[in-house]
Amino acid sequence: MRGKAVVIPIAVLAIASLFGAAAFAADNVIKLGAILAVTGPAASLGGPEARTLEMLVADTNKAGGVLGRQVQLILKDSQGSAEKAVSFAKQLVEEEGVLAVLGPSTSGESMALKGYFDQNETILLSCASAEAIINPVMKWVFKTPQNDGLAVLRIYQVMKTLGITRIGAVISSSGFGQLGKGQLEKLAPENGITIVISETYDATSTDLTGVLAKVKAQNVQAVVNWSIEPAQSIVAKNMRQLGMEQPLFQSHGFGNITYVNAAGKAAEGIIFPCGRLFYAEQLPASHPQKQLLINYKRAYEAKYKEDASTFGGHANDAFLIITEALKRAGTTDKYKVRDAIESIKGFAGTGGIFNFSPTDHTGLTLDAFEMFTVKNGEFVLYTGK
Repeated sequence: MRGKAVVIPIAVLAIASLFGAAAFAADNVIKLGAILAVTGPAASLGGPEARTLEMLVADTNKAGGVLGRQVQLILKDSQGSAEKAVSFAKQLVEEEGVLAVLGPSTSGESMALKGYFDQNETILLSCASAEAIINPVMKWVFKTPQNDGLAVLRIYQVMKTLGITRIGAVISSSGFGQLGKGQLEKLAPENGITIVISETYDATSTDLTGVLAKVKAQNVQAVVNWSIEPAQSIVAKNMRQLGMEQPLFQSHGFGNITYVNAAGKAAEGIIFPCGRLFYAEQLPASHPQKQLLINYKRAYEAKYKEDASTFGGHANDAFLIITEALKRAGTTDKYKVRDAIESIKGFAGTGGIFNFSPTDHTGLTLDAFEMFTVKNGEFVLYTGK
């Protein structure tokens, strides 16, 4: 099966078949691949990611490229399908000879791809958050979002301050949902949390009233939803329709204002961990992320006339990391570029301050998160009040 494939239409790009440093030098082009869910159920992730890469590649080439060479981006639309992602990965690596692939958008796709990239010694910079993507470490696989286990820990920390110990969990059947479920269950006991009821729903569900009615019957103190689909909005609406007043916690996959818009008033009060993109203007001037966050947000919103999201930020970070590694390596030799990624320390991205190492292929810690809530239809910093 094949989904849509898009080559970013940038006039200055040269076309090359790149299977080594000599090919890069001969054609004066650095070829990067991207596998993103531009359309389909995960389009709220892949769409902003694709647009971000289009913007960054155009700006980079206008400024002279990287190492004096233009960047060519070949973008494949997986539509969120792991099967399509695998097919596209083979095309990009074996036929196009890309230096690296940015993406995929979802954890399920990334899990399906990671073994292939490691075996074929090609860099994968995933834009998905599941810790299982990079744990255990595979030499050629990296990712830019914060780990889902850290997101769970931040949620549990807030619950402690609120005296919450009994919760209900509603979980998407997607890869992201099920990997998050594992983290919720693993970290609950050591944080004094009892998951009284855990219900998995189909990722394509449009009504979760039945699932939430079961949760309501258990008289829990809070509900956690773990998904990236439109279900994030559906859960909020169905809870309020059932008269459930418990706090609703969402994963860090809630970092797109479109989910708030879809839920309307039902989104008020949702609590979730996220990077600092929505808080950029309020950060102190000395904060190492501040200017980068402001620059990305303003550039994206000016170009595309839509709110920037943390998902686009993951692609932004992937592109910045691969170009930083190229500059550090001073070459397009993939082995040296891979090693250069592991050497990156104190590097500001939209998701946090990256400190990669041979044993850490995400490079982000718990301090990459802030806690946010929804107030008057907007994301605001959660203060516990």
